[in-house]
Amino acid sequence: MNSTWLRVLLIAGAACATAAVASAADLTEIYHRALRSDPQLREAEANRLASLEARPQALSGLLPQLTGTGSAVRDLNGVTSPYVVTIQPLLTVPESTLTRSDTTQWAVQLRQTLFRWDRIATLHQAGLQATQAEVDFRAAQQDVILRTATAYFNVLAARDTLDAAEASRDAIARQLEQADKRFEVGLIAITDVEEARAAADQATATVIASKRTLATTRDQLRELTGDAFDELARPGDEMPLITPDPASEDAWVKAALDQNLALASARLGADIAREAISSARGGYLPTVDIVASKSGTNTTGTTTVFGTAFPADSNGNDRQIGLQLTVPIYSGGYNSSKVREAVYRQRAARERLERTARATERATRDSYLGVISEISRVKALRQALESSRTALAATEAGYEVGTRTAVDVLLSRQRLFDAQTNYARSRYDYVLNVLTLEQATGTLDENRLTRVNGWLDQTVSVR
Repeated sequence: MNSTWLRVLLIAGAACATAAVASAADLTEIYHRALRSDPQLREAEANRLASLEARPQALSGLLPQLTGTGSAVRDLNGVTSPYVVTIQPLLTVPESTLTRSDTTQWAVQLRQTLFRWDRIATLHQAGLQATQAEVDFRAAQQDVILRTATAYFNVLAARDTLDAAEASRDAIARQLEQADKRFEVGLIAITDVEEARAAADQATATVIASKRTLATTRDQLRELTGDAFDELARPGDEMPLITPDPASEDAWVKAALDQNLALASARLGADIAREAISSARGGYLPTVDIVASKSGTNTTGTTTVFGTAFPADSNGNDRQIGLQLTVPIYSGGYNSSKVREAVYRQRAARERLERTARATERATRDSYLGVISEISRVKALRQALESSRTALAATEAGYEVGTRTAVDVLLSRQRLFDAQTNYARSRYDYVLNVLTLEQATGTLDENRLTRVNGWLDQTVSVR
């Protein structure tokens, strides 16, 4: 009885595990799982938190610094000096002196910076670094949206390709079967049979490759979310094709140059590099500190001479407070080298900013044109798909009456397969271009993704 219940529990547990892995999901749910599981996003968050520590570290250099030291030393010192004359004229005895002491020392120092230009500039630089860290993290959040959508639609495209490949393989297999029968009764030549057989073999290979592609894209989605899915939501035939608003390429470029997060980070990087020059030049300037200290020394011990012990105790205390002015005179060329290094790094930061600005403008224009062209492409491929279906039906009818050959049918079927896969891929490319355009202008967020998710009104198996 116990073993029976154990088997029941094991079966139930396996079913629950399978249900947890093999589940249906839409784009929004996949995104939420990616937010919790994506290692790249978690890495970006950790880097952000680490970068935010630059400000308190820089501020600490301008706040009071309190240090304390202490020591305990035991000293044993013995001295022997020969030829000391005693009462007996011809007798000499050595003089022996032994000193033993225990010394404890302590000191406390308080230092408050009044003027250190390098630390002031470093504080300004740390504030910019904290702002840059926030911008970079927001960019990482936008990136995970686009990576999620890309992985999601790659799975759907692979599923559509596999469906079309399997349908084409089955149809070609039926054609091969018909060709064999017609050849047996002498209606067609052997070449038609061989053409159909070659096409069937190629269709089988295409199905195998399509299954491999689907498995790969599912693994890529699982890498992002940590979960596998058996069913995903996909867009139906009535998915809207919305023209970008405003319908102006230059307006989108202007918005991108103002709001793109990668470009904003590059601008902050140039500002940080400028502050680094200011910090390096602080090495030429004097520094002023208030220094207050208090110390104490306590010594206890004895000095023994000719066997007689004498105490040797002492105590001392010291208190100091004052201004400390430090003027750099010569550092072996270190300060000059640090300034030159900072100048070169600022030059590199400016070039990086220019490169990022140009790349942002190019990507924005490309994404805008991509949305516009994909709208036309989806419409054209939809019509091409209908035309390919009609053409295949006409070719098959012609083959039945002998006006078309088996090769004509196979070519027409291949064109239908291409039209099906191209049409499905074009719709996903349109959505990805829309999201890429919004990322370029810095407006991509979960609300935009939710809007796209509203276009997904069908469920498809992706196993």
